Amino acid sequence: MRTILIALSLFLAGAASAQAPSQPSLDYSYLEGRYVDLDVGGGDGFRFGGSYQLNGNWILLGSLTTLDFDFDVDSFTIDVGGGYIIPFQKDWDFLATLRYVNTEVDTPFGDADDSGLGISFGIRGMIAPQFEVRGNVNHVTIGDDDTFLDIAADYYFTPQFAAGLSVDIGGDADAFTIGGRWYFR
Repeated sequence: MRTILIALSLFLAGAASAQAPSQPSLDYSYLEGRYVDLDVGGGDGFRFGGSYQLNGNWILLGSLTTLDFDFDVDSFTIDVGGGYIIPFQKDWDFLATLRYVNTEVDTPFGDADDSGLGISFGIRGMIAPQFEVRGNVNHVTIGDDDTFLDIAADYYFTPQFAAGLSVDIGGDADAFTIGGRWYFR
């Protein structure tokens, strides 16, 4: 997986040096809410997050995720960081993010928390005027390092509101989410 991350980094660096618009054409200022369903331990819950585009191609982002599992086990994760957008075609961007991640797990036998870094490389674009797709390779250094692929699609009901699905596969647990985003346009 490390080879994939290195190859993707080199590709993103090459794309950054190519002729591209100076500003992303997609909107990166939004709030979102998602229902999350995990394939292990009967885990499900909610994720609330957002992103804010700064001047140019920089973004700030963050999320809060709360999950409930079988046997009275809960987890709470906070994820905060920033990223850089690399436009490469109209309505298509590469992006890279670096985040601080902290997870707390509560069980009937005690509590534990751990923190680490999350790094993501991905692509985001419009395949039709109202239909967006995203794909990211994510690596998180909490506990045992974990690498997974996130694939998502959203349909824009209005320019401000989109809803859709996402799937995280290949890590310690697969996750399915459904939710919506409100854009500040």
